[in-house]
Amino acid sequence: MTWGEGFCQNSTMVKGRGYICQNCGYRSSGWLGRCPQCGEWGTFQGEEEKKGGPSAGERSLLHEPPTPLSQISTEEVRLQTSMEEFNRTLGGGVVMGSVILFGGAPGVGKSTLMLQVLHELAKRGTRCLYISGEESLRQVALRARRLGVKGPDLSVMSSACLEEITEEVKKLSPEVLVVDSIQAISSERIPSGAGSVVQVREVASRLTQLAKSQGMAAFLIGHVTKEGAIAGPRVVEHMVDVVLYMERRQDSPYCILRAAKNRFGSTNEVGVFEMGERGLKEVPNPSELFLSERPEGSPGSVVMPSMEGTRPILVEIQALVAPAVGGYPRRTAMGIDYNRLLLLVGVLERRVGVNLSHHDLFVNVAGGMRVEETAGDLAVAVAILSSHLDRPLPSGMVVFGEVGLTGEVRGVGYGRERVAEAARLGFRRCLLPRNTARGIGSRGGVELVGIREVREVIKVLERGG
Repeated sequence: MTWGEGFCQNSTMVKGRGYICQNCGYRSSGWLGRCPQCGEWGTFQGEEEKKGGPSAGERSLLHEPPTPLSQISTEEVRLQTSMEEFNRTLGGGVVMGSVILFGGAPGVGKSTLMLQVLHELAKRGTRCLYISGEESLRQVALRARRLGVKGPDLSVMSSACLEEITEEVKKLSPEVLVVDSIQAISSERIPSGAGSVVQVREVASRLTQLAKSQGMAAFLIGHVTKEGAIAGPRVVEHMVDVVLYMERRQDSPYCILRAAKNRFGSTNEVGVFEMGERGLKEVPNPSELFLSERPEGSPGSVVMPSMEGTRPILVEIQALVAPAVGGYPRRTAMGIDYNRLLLLVGVLERRVGVNLSHHDLFVNVAGGMRVEETAGDLAVAVAILSSHLDRPLPSGMVVFGEVGLTGEVRGVGYGRERVAEAARLGFRRCLLPRNTARGIGSRGGVELVGIREVREVIKVLERGG
């Protein structure tokens, strides 16, 4: 008998149990070695559903009688902090009665940011409660002292029991609640361990009902998997109103806060923070940050105004073209889509006549940023041509635009905002699609160089750096 057969037989001996993938939440009546939905191995565990239905108190948490739509108040109450980067990511502040799932890798700064946010709110008289399921009160107090966090309206509780947390929340009636973390909290009514799919789903559901019934804002901190998703089931994401992710490269002190889901604002907004000895400090001007170490007059370096939500951020796109070793050319993309890079290489070879078949090609977005929009096509193409021809782009020029398969340069949105951001940081020339240039007109003394085809980039590079 193999290990898999023995494990499967032993697992199915218990009656009334189902099996759930701890990575994606897929259900099965029997144990499986590999999940058919997410493809992970060894993630199935036997789970027992909670015994009995919800109590009368739980059933009445969100009960509201039928009401005519015209008589329902639509007033939206938002809590503002002094961190504009945090407010912008949430769409203008914390909405009362909302539930926010806050994910990120261990040590990225989730707990630190939440303590700082609670400190800002408590200073304005907002009743706040921070619940730690992983640390003792002394550990939380030591971190708070280092961050300078204090205030009589900020209470701290250490508990991993959902029933205890629910009881204390009803007694204190906080306006803002933070649970750190949702994987550490478990319910006594469910026999499975903390962090399992059933436990995480039950904790999220009960806390969501509690937050909406009392009109308080609740932050649920969650760990992430190696793929960057909230650990445990993705079913939690549809229960909450907002899903935030915090990202940080190990070699960088800068953190980027993104909204993957937001019922009260845009999901494209980002906030940039810098990690220091006294916590996270917001970076109000990310463009200057990402361009602070940019080399002037270097071939292969191009500045592109990227849109993050409604805010333009100038980023540097770098390209390096080198002779291939071994006869097989490499294509490496960091910060842009790999398939998009292959598309642009094909366009440059076919429409511009540049032979890249015997060269390695490396493209990188400096500063750890990622450009998802097609407006970065022209900047990538210009960076590749600049490196291949060893000609720097004319000084003080930014580039943006979409490149089609026939080599045409297509117009993109937010042209005025992109050019205005470039002008604010001292750039005086802009290479962009001709149709977009016509719609902008004159803008802050910036010379607009409109092109229709990507082959016209060669003439721009020939003008010198």
